Amino acid sequence: MKTLRFCHVTTFYPPHNFGGDGVNVQRLCRALVRRGHHVTVLYDPDAFHALRNGPAPAEASEPDGVEVVSLRELGTLSLLLTHQLGRPVIKNREIERVLAVGDFDVIQFHNVSLVGGPRIFRMGCATKLYMAHDHWLICPTHVLWRHKREPCPGRECLRCVLRYRRPPQAWRYTAALERAAKHIDAFIALSEFSRAKHREFGFRAEMEVLPCFVPDLGSAESVATGPRPHPRPYFIFAGRLEAIKGVHEIVAVFRGHQGADLLIAGDGEYGGELKTLAAGCPQIRFLGRLPLAELDRYYRHAIAAIVPSTTFETFGNVLIEAFRAGIPVIARRLGPFPEIIDLAQGGELFSTREELVTAIRHLQGDVVVRERLARNAYAAYQAHWTESVVIPRYLEIVGQAAQRREGQRVRDAL
Repeated sequence: MKTLRFCHVTTFYPPHNFGGDGVNVQRLCRALVRRGHHVTVLYDPDAFHALRNGPAPAEASEPDGVEVVSLRELGTLSLLLTHQLGRPVIKNREIERVLAVGDFDVIQFHNVSLVGGPRIFRMGCATKLYMAHDHWLICPTHVLWRHKREPCPGRECLRCVLRYRRPPQAWRYTAALERAAKHIDAFIALSEFSRAKHREFGFRAEMEVLPCFVPDLGSAESVATGPRPHPRPYFIFAGRLEAIKGVHEIVAVFRGHQGADLLIAGDGEYGGELKTLAAGCPQIRFLGRLPLAELDRYYRHAIAAIVPSTTFETFGNVLIEAFRAGIPVIARRLGPFPEIIDLAQGGELFSTREELVTAIRHLQGDVVVRERLARNAYAAYQAHWTESVVIPRYLEIVGQAAQRREGQRVRDAL
């Protein structure tokens, strides 16, 4: 295989990121470098600084072969114009220069909501892909959480964005996205559920399905070793602390639960309310935002991971991170979670509080069932969600996209 030059364009990139999309992009970039390709990441730190609370994160080094290019920090005006007009008004020339000078074979767009909107799809001359880490293509709030109260069953976009106190985007009421989409050679959804949801909400372009992956660690035995980070049996939640993640529901359950603790890893604007809800409950502990290696240690020794998100996710990184650590998952029967749990046979699903309580008690009390689900979970991780499984499929999609564009160099290299 010959070396290709990739450019990944995204709004957020570690350490300037909040959720899984930036981590997924970073994992993909590093995996491509391990296969001998060169990767440039183009992102806009203005978006992170405009939305963050708390101190700036420490800069992280990247391996040789990953070049990170951050756009000039010009403040919120640039972000507002991009959001409203669907194109990079102020940073247009800078982005065009990077895409032109890099002489890229492949340009992949990720979360581009605040770095360039749909108009950025027109930029650059290369095989182009778009990966849908969220529902930005079909939802102005990206999350399909209508009026801040329910999974979206149908469009009421104007009322919804006003409820979110966001200015409506006029370009969404034109054919701007449809025209820009014609410049993309392959769209990628992270799950069958996400692809179906895009179709349901009127996105016309065909989408490939490619799940996320967690970098390989080795055998289940090597994952299971290491010092225990918490003295008592525990369940773990990991993720951004937002109302739509449903953490308040498991906090309420564990206020009266005996025999096991709840550890909550992550941060976010909802953290203060959750700590108030958990006040006076020593069995509920907040760990804050943990480095991935430290988080993995907590996964390894947990009874199970709980994923109670109340909205339509596009995938579920926490599920496969838990599977890699060799533990089962308790997930809400919503979005892509049933798809993942059914494939893995590595956990239990719930819809109601009663079902959640039953699942917690079941896995806490039945070691035989817990160990069977854990074995299934790790086997499924190896079969479906390792880097060595997902990246070849990704490169196959790149090759198919290049064929549509008649990108001979990319096809020859792959």
